[in-house]
Amino acid sequence: MNLYDMPDQSERIAERKSDHIRIALERPVQGVGITSGFEDYRFLHSALPELAFDDVRLETRFLGRKLRTPLLISSMTGGTEEAGVINRRLAEAAEARGWTMALGSMRAALEREELAATFDVRQEAPSIPVIANLGAVQLNYGLGPDDCRRAVELSHADALVLHLNALQEVFQPGGDTNFHGLLGRIEEVCRLLDTPVGVKEVGWGIDAANARKLANAGVSFLDVAGAGGTSWSQVEKYRQADLLFREAADAFADWGIPTAECVRQVRAELPDMLLVASGGLTNGVDAAKAVALGADMAGFGRAMLREAATGGDVEHQMERVELEMRAAMFASGAANLAALRSLGRLVKR
Repeated sequence: MNLYDMPDQSERIAERKSDHIRIALERPVQGVGITSGFEDYRFLHSALPELAFDDVRLETRFLGRKLRTPLLISSMTGGTEEAGVINRRLAEAAEARGWTMALGSMRAALEREELAATFDVRQEAPSIPVIANLGAVQLNYGLGPDDCRRAVELSHADALVLHLNALQEVFQPGGDTNFHGLLGRIEEVCRLLDTPVGVKEVGWGIDAANARKLANAGVSFLDVAGAGGTSWSQVEKYRQADLLFREAADAFADWGIPTAECVRQVRAELPDMLLVASGGLTNGVDAAKAVALGADMAGFGRAMLREAATGGDVEHQMERVELEMRAAMFASGAANLAALRSLGRLVKR
């Protein structure tokens, strides 16, 4: 059945989005027994960095735009009035600090165009990259390249990311679990869209073998979105009325590939792929480690969501991350991102 044949589908999606925000903020949804892996690495301190702290620069380019930082707000929400407020707060802060803004899944906006305003943050963020987002599995449930193009248009985005969330769909009430033949559909979208198309996980990671398949399909960038942060099987556990699925979800609390390992693997396999590291990053030192391991961008999610949802100072949190990253670079002797990657100051514990 095509999703557009379900008149109440968008209402169910909106309810789910509200549930996700509430659960992410109020419940223990961090992965248990697994971390991002960044704690396994440390920078060799440079007692004589031979540079001035004021000279340390985070500037980079991403999706054709010059940016003040290699930092990104990860895809989180949209589709409800509350989510729209959150997205606008995040976008305003991202514009002020020079971060990239990735949006939550836009499926609801495709069904009810009046919801598109909750994703359209271009007025708040005129100069930074904005990334539209759809669930890749929906390509097996009625969405096609024209819908993907429409999502980019509605959000005035610079690119589209298709998210992979197979395990989440298993535990999500009424989840869409047919991932058969999806790679070919992703390839079709990459071929037919004029804007760059990326692929991201939602918190369990992308390994080298799957990264290679996606690269061969024409994907322009990858967000490994590894384990160590929010576990979406844990989130869906709190939405499940079925006792069997609630109990089974706990077996997957430690599932996934640590983010640091994903970055290491994918960069070794794909030296030229535009690569985003997200999943469990908590501070600017983690971001510096991600870039040193080979990432082009470092993404932050739930920590920024909490500030935006509660009316906190999102920009202050971003500025803290930037300071931590610059201090890590300075104390490692790296004046810029290229030096951070090339100096070899990051070592395994």
